Amino acid sequence: MPKLSDTMTEGVVAEWTKKVGDKVASGEVLAEIETDKATMEFESFYDGVLLHIGVEKGQTAPVNSVLAVIGQAGEDISTLLAGASAPAAAPVKEEPKPAATAPTPVPVAAPVAPAAVTPAPAPVASSNGNGRVIASPLAKKIAEEKGIDIAAVAGTGEAGRIVKRDVDHYVPYTPAQRSFTAAPAGEESFTDENISQMRKTIARRLAESKFTAPHFYLTLDIDMDNAMKARKSLNAMEGVKVSFNDMVIKAVAMALKQHPTVNSSWLGDVIRRNHHVHIGVAVAVDEGLLVPVVRFADSKGLTQIGAEVKDYAQKAKDKKLQPSDWEGNTFTISNLGMFGIESFTAIVNPPDSCILAVGGIKEVPVVKNGSVVPGNVMKVTLSCDHRVVDGASGAAFLQTFKNYMENPVNMLL
Repeated sequence: MPKLSDTMTEGVVAEWTKKVGDKVASGEVLAEIETDKATMEFESFYDGVLLHIGVEKGQTAPVNSVLAVIGQAGEDISTLLAGASAPAAAPVKEEPKPAATAPTPVPVAAPVAPAAVTPAPAPVASSNGNGRVIASPLAKKIAEEKGIDIAAVAGTGEAGRIVKRDVDHYVPYTPAQRSFTAAPAGEESFTDENISQMRKTIARRLAESKFTAPHFYLTLDIDMDNAMKARKSLNAMEGVKVSFNDMVIKAVAMALKQHPTVNSSWLGDVIRRNHHVHIGVAVAVDEGLLVPVVRFADSKGLTQIGAEVKDYAQKAKDKKLQPSDWEGNTFTISNLGMFGIESFTAIVNPPDSCILAVGGIKEVPVVKNGSVVPGNVMKVTLSCDHRVVDGASGAAFLQTFKNYMENPVNMLL
């Protein structure tokens, strides 16, 4: 079982694309593995025959346990399996062995080395302008069996390649219907759903953070009148599209450069003061939450940040994010303002020491120059790990962030 993400401790075999006895070519997709971040295709590193499946479809196995054995037809793998820690529930499957065949070393599907974490593209139908559809052989086969036009299926694989899950989840377009079926009145009903690897990891990591790191919270109101005017002026320029979230990321990044205490990580024996600024941006997906990282955000412009976040959000929804996209954050932002949430508190995303919860902009009466006038206010709440950040340090950071948001021209200097 390969380790396909930095936090992965176990994986679930979502699907096997080969069965025992099938020939396997190097680079050919063997299985789909559900990790704590996404479902990824696992490709063979060897040419040969699939002699043994160590983890059946739907089963969970820890990283480094025997996933499969690939060798030559007829090889005796009983000794190999006896010395390996294969899951007890997975029965040993062998091909009949010829009497004259001598045992030879058999390669075992092993954890992927760091350089091989990003799966290499499997042999697919390439598209070079001649109208051919980019799809895996298995996806084409299933589409043909189901009578699905493969060209109508949206691909979520590497470079938009159509893979098995895309065909499995494909729903042909049909006109909307107004009828629906509901449970009879007075009848109790429920549905039990299996917990995904992503949800398991979210539960474990956030529980550890909440019950291990002593949290405290600082809330601040920010006058957004100038920010709204600046955004309107910027978006009036041709080809420019800036969101409030882009402005928040930029302001946070610049404030962190002035307050390295907040841009720190608790590592148990040491506190790491990060001199670089990598902002994690929480993105909601169906299975839970992913946090892609905008690297060196303090040195990037608003439009560059906006394009990067938009690209990450789409990749997250399409399950195309790679481990390099979500690793290395030094600070995290969670923005629920677009959902009408006025304010909330967030749980620190380890190993970060802080996370900023951003609410929506609300029009309220404010006092300016001694008079009550309409104003636009945004509430933000900074959650801090008290082992790293003290109240005064967190408050000073928020004041600097507030100054940038209320005077956005300073972010452009």
